[in-house]
Amino acid sequence: MIVEKNTTPVVFAVSDSIGETAELVTRAAMIQFNSGHVEIRRIPYVTDEEYAREVIEEAKEVENCAIVCTIILPEVRHYIINLARENNIPIVDLMGPMMDTLSKITDLKPKLEPGLVHKIDEDYFRKMEAIEFAVKYDDGKDPRGLSRADVVLIGVSRTSKTPLALYLAHKRLKVANLPLVPEVTPPDELFELPPRTVIGLTITPEKLNEIRQERLKALGLSSDASYASPERIQKEIEYAETIMKKIGCPRIDVSNKAVEEIATRILEIIRKGEF
Repeated sequence: MIVEKNTTPVVFAVSDSIGETAELVTRAAMIQFNSGHVEIRRIPYVTDEEYAREVIEEAKEVENCAIVCTIILPEVRHYIINLARENNIPIVDLMGPMMDTLSKITDLKPKLEPGLVHKIDEDYFRKMEAIEFAVKYDDGKDPRGLSRADVVLIGVSRTSKTPLALYLAHKRLKVANLPLVPEVTPPDELFELPPRTVIGLTITPEKLNEIRQERLKALGLSSDASYASPERIQKEIEYAETIMKKIGCPRIDVSNKAVEEIATRILEIIRKGEF
Protein backbone atom coordinates (compact mmCIF):
# COMPACT_ATOMS: atom_id res chain seq x y z
CA MET A 1 0.00 0.00 0.00
CA ILE A 2 1.26 3.51 -0.85
CA VAL A 3 0.19 6.03 1.77
CA GLU A 4 0.93 9.73 2.09
CA LYS A 5 2.13 11.18 5.39
CA ASN A 6 -0.78 12.40 7.48
CA THR A 7 -0.63 14.57 10.62
CA THR A 8 -4.32 14.09 11.46
CA PRO A 9 -4.83 11.37 14.09
CA VAL A 10 -6.09 8.22 12.44
CA VAL A 11 -8.00 5.27 13.85
CA PHE A 12 -7.88 2.14 11.72
CA ALA A 13 -11.15 0.23 12.11
CA VAL A 14 -9.94 -3.25 11.17
CA SER A 15 -12.17 -6.29 10.79
CA ASP A 16 -12.39 -9.68 9.13
CA SER A 17 -15.97 -8.71 8.27
CA ILE A 18 -17.09 -5.27 7.06
CA GLY A 19 -15.70 -3.25 9.98
CA GLU A 20 -18.93 -1.54 10.92
CA THR A 21 -18.76 -2.41 14.62
CA ALA A 22 -15.19 -1.15 15.03
CA GLU A 23 -16.13 2.12 13.37
CA LEU A 24 -19.32 2.58 15.43
CA VAL A 25 -17.50 1.99 18.72
CA THR A 26 -14.79 4.43 17.68
CA ARG A 27 -17.34 7.10 16.78
CA ALA A 28 -19.18 6.54 20.06
CA ALA A 29 -15.93 7.11 21.95
CA MET A 30 -15.04 10.18 19.87
CA ILE A 31 -18.31 11.85 20.88
CA GLN A 32 -17.06 11.91 24.47
CA PHE A 33 -14.15 14.10 23.36
CA ASN A 34 -16.37 16.43 21.34
CA SER A 35 -13.83 16.27 18.56
CA GLY A 36 -14.14 15.55 14.89
CA HIS A 37 -10.42 15.88 14.28
CA VAL A 38 -9.83 12.15 14.00
CA GLU A 39 -9.90 10.29 10.74
CA ILE A 40 -11.41 6.81 10.72
CA ARG A 41 -10.21 4.41 8.05
CA ARG A 42 -12.29 1.30 7.82
CA ILE A 43 -10.32 -1.72 6.59
CA PRO A 44 -12.61 -4.73 6.08
CA TYR A 45 -12.04 -8.40 5.30
CA VAL A 46 -8.65 -8.77 6.98
CA THR A 47 -8.70 -12.55 7.00
CA ASP A 48 -5.04 -13.51 6.72
CA GLU A 49 -1.67 -12.53 8.16
CA GLU A 50 -0.42 -11.01 4.91
CA TYR A 51 -3.25 -8.48 4.84
CA ALA A 52 -2.78 -7.82 8.57
CA ARG A 53 0.90 -7.03 7.88
CA GLU A 54 -0.15 -4.56 5.18
CA VAL A 55 -2.43 -2.82 7.69
CA ILE A 56 0.49 -2.41 10.11
CA GLU A 57 2.72 -1.08 7.33
CA GLU A 58 0.05 1.50 6.49
CA ALA A 59 -0.32 2.45 10.14
CA LYS A 60 3.44 2.95 10.46
CA GLU A 61 3.22 5.68 7.84
CA VAL A 62 0.88 7.70 10.05
CA GLU A 63 2.50 9.84 12.74
CA ASN A 64 -0.37 9.54 15.23
CA CYS A 65 -2.66 6.54 14.97
CA ALA A 66 -4.34 3.63 16.71
CA ILE A 67 -6.03 0.42 15.64
CA VAL A 68 -9.45 -0.78 16.76
CA CYS A 69 -10.06 -4.33 15.64
CA THR A 70 -13.00 -6.70 15.60
CA ILE A 71 -11.26 -9.75 14.24
CA ILE A 72 -12.84 -13.10 15.02
CA LEU A 73 -10.19 -15.41 13.56
CA PRO A 74 -7.76 -16.07 16.46
CA GLU A 75 -4.58 -16.50 14.41
CA VAL A 76 -5.13 -13.23 12.52
CA ARG A 77 -6.20 -11.37 15.66
CA HIS A 78 -3.15 -12.48 17.65
CA TYR A 79 -0.86 -11.72 14.73
CA ILE A 80 -2.03 -8.14 14.25
CA ILE A 81 -2.06 -7.44 17.99
CA ASN A 82 1.53 -8.66 18.42
CA LEU A 83 2.74 -6.83 15.32
CA ALA A 84 1.08 -3.60 16.42
CA ARG A 85 2.71 -3.81 19.85
CA GLU A 86 6.12 -4.53 18.30
CA ASN A 87 5.75 -1.30 16.35
CA ASN A 88 4.40 0.70 19.31
CA ILE A 89 1.02 1.19 17.66
CA PRO A 90 -1.86 1.36 20.18
CA ILE A 91 -4.41 -1.34 19.46
CA VAL A 92 -7.79 -2.11 20.99
CA ASP A 93 -9.13 -5.64 20.57
CA LEU A 94 -12.91 -5.48 20.93
CA MET A 95 -13.78 -9.11 20.21
CA GLY A 96 -11.08 -11.22 21.90
CA PRO A 97 -11.81 -10.34 25.56
CA MET A 98 -15.56 -10.49 24.97
CA MET A 99 -15.44 -13.95 23.42
CA ASP A 100 -13.08 -15.21 26.12
CA THR A 101 -15.46 -13.98 28.82
CA LEU A 102 -18.51 -15.54 27.18
CA SER A 103 -16.66 -18.83 26.75
CA LYS A 104 -15.90 -18.89 30.48
CA ILE A 105 -19.42 -18.20 31.67
CA THR A 106 -21.20 -20.41 29.12
CA ASP A 107 -18.70 -23.28 28.71
CA LEU A 108 -19.28 -22.92 24.98
CA LYS A 109 -16.81 -22.41 22.17
CA PRO A 110 -17.28 -19.58 19.65
CA LYS A 111 -18.10 -20.46 16.04
CA LEU A 112 -15.24 -18.22 14.80
CA GLU A 113 -17.16 -17.21 11.69
CA PRO A 114 -16.61 -13.61 10.55
CA GLY A 115 -19.72 -11.65 9.59
CA LEU A 116 -22.30 -13.63 11.60
CA VAL A 117 -23.89 -10.43 12.96
CA HIS A 118 -24.64 -9.23 9.47
CA LYS A 119 -25.93 -12.63 8.42
CA ILE A 120 -28.34 -12.50 11.38
CA ASP A 121 -29.38 -8.93 10.53
CA GLU A 122 -29.99 -9.84 6.90
CA ASP A 123 -32.02 -12.86 7.97
CA TYR A 124 -34.13 -10.70 10.29
CA PHE A 125 -34.87 -8.13 7.60
CA ARG A 126 -35.75 -10.82 5.07
CA LYS A 127 -38.22 -12.26 7.56
CA MET A 128 -39.78 -8.84 8.27
CA GLU A 129 -40.05 -8.15 4.54
CA ALA A 130 -41.77 -11.50 3.99
CA ILE A 131 -44.25 -10.84 6.83
CA GLU A 132 -45.09 -7.40 5.45
CA PHE A 133 -45.57 -8.99 2.03
CA ALA A 134 -47.97 -11.61 3.42
CA VAL A 135 -50.05 -8.93 5.11
CA LYS A 136 -50.09 -6.64 2.08
CA TYR A 137 -51.11 -9.37 -0.35
CA ASP A 138 -53.48 -11.27 1.93
CA ASP A 139 -56.87 -12.43 0.66
CA GLY A 140 -56.31 -11.19 -2.89
CA LYS A 141 -56.04 -7.52 -1.85
CA ASP A 142 -53.75 -6.64 -4.72
CA PRO A 143 -53.24 -9.04 -7.65
CA ARG A 144 -50.04 -7.20 -8.59
CA GLY A 145 -48.34 -9.04 -5.75
CA LEU A 146 -48.92 -12.45 -7.33
CA SER A 147 -46.01 -12.12 -9.75
CA ARG A 148 -43.68 -11.04 -6.94
CA ALA A 149 -44.55 -13.92 -4.60
CA ASP A 150 -42.41 -16.97 -3.98
CA VAL A 151 -45.61 -18.90 -3.31
CA VAL A 152 -49.26 -18.19 -4.08
CA LEU A 153 -51.87 -20.03 -2.02
CA ILE A 154 -55.33 -20.50 -3.51
CA GLY A 155 -58.44 -22.14 -2.10
CA VAL A 156 -61.93 -21.54 -0.82
CA SER A 157 -62.54 -19.53 2.32
CA ARG A 158 -61.40 -21.18 5.61
CA THR A 159 -58.62 -23.33 4.19
CA SER A 160 -55.94 -21.70 6.38
CA LYS A 161 -54.50 -19.49 3.64
CA THR A 162 -53.70 -16.51 5.88
CA PRO A 163 -52.11 -18.39 8.81
CA LEU A 164 -50.12 -20.45 6.31
CA ALA A 165 -48.88 -17.30 4.56
CA LEU A 166 -47.69 -15.82 7.84
CA TYR A 167 -46.12 -19.11 8.96
CA LEU A 168 -44.20 -19.40 5.69
CA ALA A 169 -43.19 -15.74 5.96
CA HIS A 170 -41.22 -16.71 9.06
CA LYS A 171 -39.38 -19.10 6.75
CA ARG A 172 -38.43 -16.03 4.63
CA LEU A 173 -40.88 -16.84 1.83
CA LYS A 174 -42.97 -14.11 0.25
CA VAL A 175 -46.47 -15.55 0.12
CA ALA A 176 -49.62 -14.12 -1.44
CA ASN A 177 -52.98 -15.80 -1.05
CA LEU A 178 -56.13 -15.63 -3.11
CA PRO A 179 -59.63 -16.87 -2.20
CA LEU A 180 -61.54 -18.75 -4.90
CA VAL A 181 -65.16 -17.67 -5.04
CA PRO A 182 -67.53 -18.72 -7.87
CA GLU A 183 -68.88 -15.19 -8.24
CA VAL A 184 -65.44 -13.62 -8.61
CA THR A 185 -63.24 -14.35 -11.61
CA PRO A 186 -59.60 -14.80 -10.57
CA PRO A 187 -57.23 -12.12 -11.89
CA ASP A 188 -55.42 -12.84 -15.14
CA GLU A 189 -52.12 -12.67 -13.25
CA LEU A 190 -52.92 -15.97 -11.55
CA PHE A 191 -52.96 -17.89 -14.82
CA GLU A 192 -49.73 -16.28 -15.98
CA LEU A 193 -47.73 -17.70 -13.05
CA PRO A 194 -45.55 -20.81 -13.36
CA PRO A 195 -47.63 -23.68 -11.90
CA ARG A 196 -44.80 -24.49 -9.47
CA THR A 197 -45.36 -21.19 -7.62
CA VAL A 198 -49.06 -21.90 -6.95
CA ILE A 199 -50.33 -24.24 -4.24
CA GLY A 200 -53.99 -25.28 -4.22
CA LEU A 201 -55.50 -25.93 -0.80
CA THR A 202 -58.38 -28.40 -0.84
CA ILE A 203 -60.68 -29.62 1.91
CA THR A 204 -63.53 -32.10 2.33
CA PRO A 205 -67.06 -30.68 2.29
CA GLU A 206 -67.76 -32.16 5.75
CA LYS A 207 -64.73 -30.51 7.34
CA LEU A 208 -65.39 -27.18 5.65
CA ASN A 209 -68.98 -27.26 6.86
CA GLU A 210 -67.78 -27.89 10.40
CA ILE A 211 -65.26 -25.04 10.27
CA ARG A 212 -67.76 -22.60 8.80
CA GLN A 213 -70.42 -23.52 11.34
CA GLU A 214 -67.94 -22.69 14.10
CA ARG A 215 -67.07 -19.44 12.36
CA LEU A 216 -70.71 -18.39 12.19
CA LYS A 217 -71.16 -19.27 15.84
CA ALA A 218 -68.13 -17.17 16.80
CA LEU A 219 -69.60 -14.22 14.90
CA GLY A 220 -72.99 -14.68 16.55
CA LEU A 221 -74.67 -15.47 13.24
CA SER A 222 -77.23 -18.11 12.39
CA SER A 223 -75.93 -21.51 11.36
CA ASP A 224 -78.55 -21.48 8.57
CA ALA A 225 -76.54 -18.91 6.58
CA SER A 226 -75.75 -19.99 3.02
CA TYR A 227 -72.04 -19.58 3.81
CA ALA A 228 -72.13 -22.93 5.62
CA SER A 229 -74.83 -24.71 3.62
CA PRO A 230 -73.80 -28.04 2.03
CA GLU A 231 -74.97 -26.83 -1.38
CA ARG A 232 -72.90 -23.65 -1.21
CA ILE A 233 -69.84 -25.50 0.03
CA GLN A 234 -70.06 -28.10 -2.72
CA LYS A 235 -70.38 -25.36 -5.34
CA GLU A 236 -67.28 -23.55 -4.04
CA ILE A 237 -65.21 -26.71 -3.82
CA GLU A 238 -66.09 -27.76 -7.36
CA TYR A 239 -65.29 -24.27 -8.64
CA ALA A 240 -61.93 -24.23 -6.84
CA GLU A 241 -61.11 -27.66 -8.26
CA THR A 242 -61.81 -26.35 -11.77
CA ILE A 243 -59.42 -23.41 -11.29
CA MET A 244 -56.67 -25.59 -9.83
CA LYS A 245 -56.93 -28.05 -12.73
CA LYS A 246 -56.74 -25.18 -15.19
CA ILE A 247 -53.55 -23.91 -13.58
CA GLY A 248 -52.10 -27.41 -13.16
CA CYS A 249 -50.76 -26.63 -9.71
CA PRO A 250 -50.00 -29.10 -6.90
CA ARG A 251 -52.76 -29.53 -4.33
CA ILE A 252 -52.78 -30.25 -0.62
CA ASP A 253 -55.76 -31.53 1.33
CA VAL A 254 -55.80 -29.43 4.50
CA SER A 255 -58.62 -31.36 6.19
CA ASN A 256 -57.68 -32.21 9.79
CA LYS A 257 -54.11 -30.94 9.31
CA ALA A 258 -52.31 -28.39 11.48
CA VAL A 259 -50.78 -25.30 9.88
CA GLU A 260 -47.28 -26.57 10.68
CA GLU A 261 -47.97 -29.86 8.91
CA ILE A 262 -49.37 -28.16 5.81
CA ALA A 263 -46.45 -25.70 5.72
CA THR A 264 -43.97 -28.56 5.91
CA ARG A 265 -45.63 -30.18 2.93
CA ILE A 266 -45.55 -26.90 0.99
CA LEU A 267 -41.84 -26.53 1.70
CA GLU A 268 -41.25 -30.08 0.47
CA ILE A 269 -43.11 -29.35 -2.76
CA ILE A 270 -41.06 -26.20 -3.31
CA ARG A 271 -37.78 -27.95 -2.53
CA LYS A 272 -38.46 -30.98 -4.70
CA GLY A 273 -40.19 -29.09 -7.49
CA GLU A 274 -43.25 -31.33 -7.33
CA PHE A 275 -45.67 -30.00 -9.88
